Amino acid sequence: MGEKELIRVGVVGTGYMGENHVRIYSEMEDVRLIGISDPNSSRVKELAARYETLPFSDHKKMFGKTNLDAISIAAPTTLHCPIVLDALEAGVDVLVEKPIADSVENATAMIESAEEMDRHLMVGHIERFNPAVLKLKEVVDSGVLGKIVSVSTRRVGPYNPRIRDVGVILDIGVHDIDIISFIYGMKINQVYAIAGSDIHSFEDHATIHLRLNHSYSGLVETNWLTPHKIRKLTAVGVKGVAYLDYLDQSVEFHDNGWVQTARIEKAEPLQKELSHFICCSRDGTCPSPSGEEGKHALEVALAAIQSYREEKMIEI
Repeated sequence: MGEKELIRVGVVGTGYMGENHVRIYSEMEDVRLIGISDPNSSRVKELAARYETLPFSDHKKMFGKTNLDAISIAAPTTLHCPIVLDALEAGVDVLVEKPIADSVENATAMIESAEEMDRHLMVGHIERFNPAVLKLKEVVDSGVLGKIVSVSTRRVGPYNPRIRDVGVILDIGVHDIDIISFIYGMKINQVYAIAGSDIHSFEDHATIHLRLNHSYSGLVETNWLTPHKIRKLTAVGVKGVAYLDYLDQSVEFHDNGWVQTARIEKAEPLQKELSHFICCSRDGTCPSPSGEEGKHALEVALAAIQSYREEKMIEI
């Protein structure tokens, strides 16, 4: 067997999430971290020195001066579209952090550009790579729980001051919107949300009711007010119920006679996500979550914001 092709990668955006991308790429075999970009020149230079790569304060210069195969984009959401379009124009496969964009129109432009340039566009919905979520999806698809009739989630915790450009729905609620769609294997078609703003300029607490295929139920509870972090999901089927903890990476199954704990090999979801992206870039296989899946989660999240503001149910 010959050696795998070396994939040349870069990262745009070196904040909290971007630095994690930089760290993981620097540790991966068969990957070479070519450069990182951020307008904060002192920050990007410090990280570049630490991870032995090239710093750029302008992502366009990085695209122009390096021969990249793939790029992670962890810039603020409002900047996703122009940076992604620049990367695709440069012929680079793209992983963009969730949410895919700040508007459905921009998400569509990104998807169409990826198709036109024949490049991959993957959206970084990290919980898709949580081993507990993958185990639950496997069990649901096997039919052990029977028909699933409701999936509810709680994603709550203290406010992080670095989040300034979006509210709690687009920042963390979108994770569970995507996971509920993923667990059911179907799109969401109706949204009704109740939310408010007490400590933030955007909404900081929300309860989002979801309907799928007109007869399946989803519920997302999320806030930045709870003093401790909770990340949990409950899936109710006609034969049993599953309780998932995203943080512990654990799943329990309950039926009439038994309580079973799933055997799960714990792992860092972001490492799994980036490995999947690199494999897709190397092999030419289609990544998941795709641009279309990321666009659907964005559509639902934006509909939830519209719903609470207009106090009505929104059709997707």
